[in-house]
Amino acid sequence: MATPHIGAEKGDIAEKILLPGDPLRARFIAENYLEAPVAFNSVRNMLGYTGTYRGEPVSVMGTGMGIPSLSIYAYELIHAFGVKRLIRVGSAGALQKDLKLYDIVLAQGACTDSNVAFQYDLKGTYSAIASWDLLAKAAEMAKEQGKTVHVGNVFSTDVFYNPLNSEQHHFEKWAGMGCLAQEMEAYALYAVAAAAGAEALAILTISDSMVSGEETTAEERQNSFHAMMQLALAI
Repeated sequence: MATPHIGAEKGDIAEKILLPGDPLRARFIAENYLEAPVAFNSVRNMLGYTGTYRGEPVSVMGTGMGIPSLSIYAYELIHAFGVKRLIRVGSAGALQKDLKLYDIVLAQGACTDSNVAFQYDLKGTYSAIASWDLLAKAAEMAKEQGKTVHVGNVFSTDVFYNPLNSEQHHFEKWAGMGCLAQEMEAYALYAVAAAAGAEALAILTISDSMVSGEETTAEERQNSFHAMMQLALAI
């Protein structure tokens, strides 16, 4: 049955789902990669579709921006609709100088400045990591497709406009700990999935660089991250 945020019925959503932040990117993926896509959600304009890819059912749905929004949709998808594999396909800002625009990052783990893990009443700091099966398959598939990917830690932040980034190069501290890129959702995805026994992976395309200042446009982020989408669908 429908939830407060997803107007679908049981069976409308596949067990495997791709989760871009932007609902327009969800529509782009559905229209350009899925066969016979059917819309299952338009609540709050958070578009969601189910179709097939190479004969297998696949869904795609936007999650909005940030840990709170992603957490709501991931929780409802798992607990109300039986989704078992959740793959975030999103953008990220490079924290390392060797990452260039459009490079792909497989988020092996995620650090955060969020308190989202406090809900689990853990007496310590939770290490949010990807599902090994999905991560290994993504790395193997990238090799088969001839794609170069970077595998490692990312930093999931609650703050997009952080004055410390420009004034004190705050991001350099996370870069110094080996974080490859900065984004806003992976930590929550991994925590919500782990708590429910589901599988999760974040595949990210570098849309801008905290190091060089380079950036892509909103239209480019919506329509041109094909390599990431192809990799996510292949696994």
